[in-house]
Amino acid sequence: MSHPTRTSSFAAGARDTLPMMIGAAPFGIIFGTLVASGPLAAWQGQLMSMSVFAGSSQFIAIGLVAAHAGMLVIWFTTFIVNLRHMLYAATLLPHVAHLNARWRLALGFLLTDETFAVMNGYYRRHPDAPLGHWYFLGSGLSMYINWQLWTLVGLLFGAVFPQLQTLGLDFAMVATFIAIVVPQLNNMPRFAAALAAGICAWVFRDLPYKLGLLSAVLAGVTVGISLLHWRAKGDVEREGAA
Repeated sequence: MSHPTRTSSFAAGARDTLPMMIGAAPFGIIFGTLVASGPLAAWQGQLMSMSVFAGSSQFIAIGLVAAHAGMLVIWFTTFIVNLRHMLYAATLLPHVAHLNARWRLALGFLLTDETFAVMNGYYRRHPDAPLGHWYFLGSGLSMYINWQLWTLVGLLFGAVFPQLQTLGLDFAMVATFIAIVVPQLNNMPRFAAALAAGICAWVFRDLPYKLGLLSAVLAGVTVGISLLHWRAKGDVEREGAA
């Protein structure tokens, strides 16, 4: 059996991310359509996808811009929404801590919900893979190119079909996130974080400026990190007692 190479690991990461890329396609199209029918220029929407590369934050930012929210509100809201990446980073850090800063920065920028789901599964199967970062790069870079492509499609077709976002394509976003989240709920910190976020999102769903979503993100991240810290502390105490 041949040993994996950089190229084969990169290609495997892209291949295993293909289902997530298909699920993200309608997401990108809808985003591009919203930009085309909103206050931003097309180039600004594409630039946002290229530099931010965070679908949830981009959708929220577009909504806040359309509502004439202040820049501080937009920055703060998107920052809070992206706090979930702290949990992603904490989970994957043991596998990339040995890499130099350039690699970690690149992989950190490419880390999305979809790539995290792929990489978390990969590292569970191959915890000591020497070329795992090339697999990571293949997964993240393929998602990045995919997002740029479908954003552009949405921008082009959104100008011709301004009601494209009403065709039910957003169901693909829900299905994709269900596929991402459910397999991850395999321990108490993650389950508790999802439960806390879900409850807060429902209770505060009518708050303006996406504050219900912000409260859900904060609750989920706080509960998840607290339980992870509590479990790690308990493991250290048990090792000390042994």
